[in-house]
Amino acid sequence: MVYRRQDEEMMDDNQSPVNPNKLYLGNLSWSLGEDDIRELCEPFGELVDVRLITEPRSGRSKGFAFVEFAEEDAAKAALEELNEKEVDGRNLFVKVAQPKKPRTDFGGGNRGGDRRGGFQRNNYNDRNDRGGDRGGYRN
Repeated sequence: MVYRRQDEEMMDDNQSPVNPNKLYLGNLSWSLGEDDIRELCEPFGELVDVRLITEPRSGRSKGFAFVEFAEEDAAKAALEELNEKEVDGRNLFVKVAQPKKPRTDFGGGNRGGDRRGGFQRNNYNDRNDRGGDRGGYRN
C-alpha cells in the first residue's frame, strides 16, 4: 500500500486516484474533432486537456474522448449538462473518467497441450503409440 495526499484514500501501488476534473465523453460522432469537443466543453470552464482517441493507422476517431477541466465545479457542471445531450445526431455518454487499469492479458492465450500433433517425435518407431494424445491409430 502507498499513501497519497491526505485527501486521497490509501491505494495499491498499481492504482491511480480518480481525478474528478477529468471526464470521459462517449458515443461521439466520428465527424467530431478535438476542436469541436473543446467548443462543446469550454462554456463550462477552463480546459486543461482535450484528447480525442483515434485509430493509430487511419487516424479516424474511435468515438470517445477525455476532457480535463481546471476546476472540479466546471467538470460537474459539464457532466450534468452534457450527459444524454444530443450532439451531431448522437446522445453523448459522459461520466468521470476512471484511471487506466494495467493490462494483464496480451491476447493469443495459452491453448495448452502439445501442438506438434501426429505422433511422438522422440518415439516414432514404437508402433504401440501412434497419434499421441490426439486420438491417433492404435494396434
